[in-house]
Amino acid sequence: QVQLVESGGGLVQPGGSLRLSCAASGSIFRPDAMAWYRQTPGKQREWVATIPNTGRTNYADSVKGRFTISRDNAQNTVYLQMNRLKPEDTAVYYCNAAIEGIIYWGKGTLVTVSS
Repeated sequence: QVQLVESGGGLVQPGGSLRLSCAASGSIFRPDAMAWYRQTPGKQREWVATIPNTGRTNYADSVKGRFTISRDNAQNTVYLQMNRLKPEDTAVYYCNAAIEGIIYWGKGTLVTVSS
């Protein structure tokens, strides 16, 4: 059974940085595209960034220039480096992975940006 497990969330002051990780396990196939989303209470889940197996990364305008998505294919892990964090970045961050045409989600990790 495929599992995605996020880690790295926490409390950080405005202007600070965090690095999220998401490890995929349970599949013999390498994930195709991997992505990060985020969600705050009462709002729809919002796309943050995508990294395909090969090709260019893409970012939401709200994080472009501050966040960087990367992946380690040997470890089936995707990362989200978040710099210059703002209070409005506070959310539960979820990763997903497309594996053989099926989308899998992790359970999320909470990021709180507050002084």
